[in-house]
Amino acid sequence: MSAPTSSDGPGDEQSVTPVRFEVAGTEPEAAVRDLAGIYAGKQWLSRRTEGEYSYRYTAVGDSEVSMRRSTMNGFLRGASTPGNELVMGWLTSGSGVPDTLRDRVPLRIGQPTLFAAHREVVFVAADYDQQLVHLDRRFVREVASERFDVGTRDLRFDHLRPTESAAVRHWRDSLGALSRALREGGTDSLVWHEAKRQTADAFLRVVPPQLDRLPAELLHPRQAKLRAAVEYVHAHPEDPITIAELARVAGLSVRSVQESFRRTLGVSPLTYLRQVRLDRVHDELLARDPRTASVGAVATRWGFAHLGRFSAAYAERFGEYPKQTLRR
Repeated sequence: MSAPTSSDGPGDEQSVTPVRFEVAGTEPEAAVRDLAGIYAGKQWLSRRTEGEYSYRYTAVGDSEVSMRRSTMNGFLRGASTPGNELVMGWLTSGSGVPDTLRDRVPLRIGQPTLFAAHREVVFVAADYDQQLVHLDRRFVREVASERFDVGTRDLRFDHLRPTESAAVRHWRDSLGALSRALREGGTDSLVWHEAKRQTADAFLRVVPPQLDRLPAELLHPRQAKLRAAVEYVHAHPEDPITIAELARVAGLSVRSVQESFRRTLGVSPLTYLRQVRLDRVHDELLARDPRTASVGAVATRWGFAHLGRFSAAYAERFGEYPKQTLRR
């Protein structure tokens, strides 16, 4: 239900290796051992529901792109932390919630969903049949660099971003081509290499990376340390970031970080963080359906605990209240 936790550093060499395996069984204890092992999970639990218990997990492809299927007649719950893969999944039957800690958004049958890849999640699923595609982060970044100005930034994705039907159709078409390429040529073939790049491109259409425009003042080489701190804010705005954490990222003292933000950007680090969070709320409210979205839920997701103060700060920044933005 979530991404594996192994990770490679940015300078490490990475070879492409085939992926092909299957695990299956009829005992909950075996399912926990096998499935948690695949995802380096922790605190996993499985139990019987109605009928005869069984599970099966298959994977085929290579270490850059692999197609997988997970089925279970039973209940499964577990925790997983971010890794070096992005995972898109969708149910063909059953039920599941990829993140019960924060988002609590259930999976929908046939709707591809990116699992949260930037923080720990706890998922639950029951009596399900699920299709998954694993994409190596560095491979996705390589493809993204051909379409976007990614620079040196980490790619960040909003896993709750509403999907467009045309992009979803393109994604499904790419998977059909990927499956044919695997069947006809195998993972060493040129047709497979091209098909998996098209799949990564289709992924980026469904879930475009969030590439915030950074302040122009950060472009000068002498601002490299401050830029590192600012990029960290843009990459983790929903997290409880501290000034000490920004100092560590930038390789500066706490006082130097505070002075650098004020001197270059005219605000304190925490004020800048609040501005970025407000921008994220604004973007999400514009994209969400006012019939189903909640201003409070969106604000909480981006780190605002006091809704009264949030609403006032939002109105000051955008000249309207969040409910007005949502109803546009």
